[in-house]
Amino acid sequence: MRTLWMLSLAVLLGPGLAAQQPQPAPQQRPDTAEAGRLRAQIEQRFSERVQQELKLTPDQATKLRASQERFGASRRDVMRQQFERRQALDDQMQPGVAANADSVRKLMDGMRSGREQMLKIEKDEDQEMAGYLNPVQRARYQQMRERLMQRVNEMRMERRERAGLRARGGVGRGPGIRPGGRRRPI
Repeated sequence: MRTLWMLSLAVLLGPGLAAQQPQPAPQQRPDTAEAGRLRAQIEQRFSERVQQELKLTPDQATKLRASQERFGASRRDVMRQQFERRQALDDQMQPGVAANADSVRKLMDGMRSGREQMLKIEKDEDQEMAGYLNPVQRARYQQMRERLMQRVNEMRMERRERAGLRARGGVGRGPGIRPGGRRRPI
């Protein structure tokens, strides 16, 4: 069970963590084949768990996997774009540096657009799943995914905190402070 969770987290964390790291020069890019293999392995195990807990038929499981692949790719793209926008907005909003109002406006519009895209992806995915899952199965699937995402977010925070402690030689930053001394929104 622990292995399943770890693999599931790796699949979900992979794109987010990769987007959080400074992008290496093209000759230094991480092995994307290895990341893809790990993501596929995690997705397979999560699918098996979903199939078991929701008591899916083989046909339902096949259709759900296809939906997960299609909507998951779209979701990861939007999440990557949102991360890039947040980073750019953070750069604009540094204390003591005058922000470019036009850039901030465009970034804020982009953030809103990204949230709208995520809602549309969720709506479209749920609508597609309604064609092969009953309402109880859809609700349980959403709960499972939500719990997994909560755990992923917890692990991201723990990873950031550990990275911050290592960067500062074991000294804590205190609550709400990002690396570099900037305050994190609460």
